Amino acid sequence: MAKAATIMRDEESVGGKLKAFPARVRSFLSDVRNEMRKVTYPSRKEVQATTLVVIITVIIFGIYFFVIDASINGGISWVLKHTK
Repeated sequence: MAKAATIMRDEESVGGKLKAFPARVRSFLSDVRNEMRKVTYPSRKEVQATTLVVIITVIIFGIYFFVIDASINGGISWVLKHTK
């Protein structure tokens, strides 16, 4: 029991953390390598398709917000013109 407590205190000290650092880095890099093996990259065709969807969506939202902005601007201008 005393030995376990000493080991626990040693791992929590600055020296213990410095000793464990290389092992933690190695473990982290190993985890990164394992996760990167699971990554699947999209094909060129998939990237082109999703890019086209994004461009079309941006254009549609741009037109929508232009119409809404023009409507609100016209409404406020009309109200201000008729209340003076």
